[in-house]
Amino acid sequence: MTELGVVAWPLAPIRTERLVLRESEARDRAAFIELLASSEVHTYLGGPQPRDELERSVPETPGRRPGLFVIELDGAMIGTVEVSRREAERRGNVRADAGEAELSYLFLPGAWGRGYAAEACAAALDWFAHARPGVPVVLYTQTANARSMRLAARLGFTEVQRFVKWDAEQWMGEWSPVTPLA
Repeated sequence: MTELGVVAWPLAPIRTERLVLRESEARDRAAFIELLASSEVHTYLGGPQPRDELERSVPETPGRRPGLFVIELDGAMIGTVEVSRREAERRGNVRADAGEAELSYLFLPGAWGRGYAAEACAAALDWFAHARPGVPVVLYTQTANARSMRLAARLGFTEVQRFVKWDAEQWMGEWSPVTPLA
């Protein structure tokens, strides 16, 4: 579920040193399709979706839900970051009542390797820590995804468990608002 409880949404854009985190707009549709259709982006996410299907199915204004931010650099969308509540029936909850949130992100390949993911994720985690104090956040990634593993460590996620899913070892980490961002 993407419900964030008492969090007001949409909210004013969040500005970092180089980025703007904001609600999705119609002008972001092409970048959303590119994110979802990119084989590079989906190397560790089960593979890309067919572009022709995305052209038909992606709404005029995609990704409009509480907790999902478009990441903008110099007026253009370069990715998304989302902090959303996890469903109770999903595997690997850290609380018996599934009271945690999950951090997820996608970036266009041209934005990789410049620190944008760390900057955007840190801003989203800071926003969430103030919006929902005390709620832990989890992150999942394949252990083979070295970039994602480094980002999780940099953000202060600590390993909770590893498991095999989709024929690959998965890593689950937890972040709590008291964990300092590195």
